[in-house]
Amino acid sequence: MTTPTAAHTPRAAVANPVASRGRSLARAVLAQTRTELKLTLRRGESLLITIIVPVVLLAFFASLRFVPAGAGAPITYLLPGILALAIMSTGMVSLGIATAYERYYGVLKRLGSSPLPRGGLLLAKGLSVLGIEIVQTLLLVALAIFGYGWRPAGSFWAALLVIVLGSAAFAGLGMLMAGALRAEATLAGANGLFLIFLMLGGGILPIDHLPGFLQATASVLPAAALTTALRAAMTPGGAVPLGALALLAGWAVIFLGAAATTFKWE
Repeated sequence: MTTPTAAHTPRAAVANPVASRGRSLARAVLAQTRTELKLTLRRGESLLITIIVPVVLLAFFASLRFVPAGAGAPITYLLPGILALAIMSTGMVSLGIATAYERYYGVLKRLGSSPLPRGGLLLAKGLSVLGIEIVQTLLLVALAIFGYGWRPAGSFWAALLVIVLGSAAFAGLGMLMAGALRAEATLAGANGLFLIFLMLGGGILPIDHLPGFLQATASVLPAAALTTALRAAMTPGGAVPLGALALLAGWAVIFLGAAATTFKWE
């Protein structure tokens, strides 16, 4: 007579190895995420562009009380824009340049032959970006609250959605450059784009203050979409414009898809 336990043995035998592989993959991804974070914290140039520059920009322009007429308190206008710049600096500049040089020195080739699959490596890099952005956000928000009297407003969940989409878009752009260009070209391109987005992204200077011929171009950039959506999400009673959100999501799909298609590991 067959017992219920015996009848279910083949399914259990199949399920256990699958669950075990899943747990092993999760542990490997978390271990690689910790390694990515440690390496980022050891690179002085990464700390400069991801932590120090956004904090200095916020303190400088908030102290100058630089704000467009009718935009409210300077810190209310500036904080979302600087948060957007911090997201760009982490995903596009820091991740892009670091990955490009890992590819140049053969680190990615060695990691690609390790038990950690390439998808797991990309996931670990994405998680490390989010970890750094949490630190950035906490620092900038703390500076805004204790230094300039800012108080949280708007929708937390809407802001979180915008941050996730922005992180995906600019991490995708960073990986696209790192996988398709030489390390030196990625270094120049990432820093050059950061300066362009700083000037044309609406983070500090409103887009409608730009010359007419630049406004149309600036309005379709991913930086402007991120800044516009994040500023609306952090405004009391403000609704996130669906156009900016859709544009940001579109850029995320384009950059991530192009990176996955063109990325070279060596």
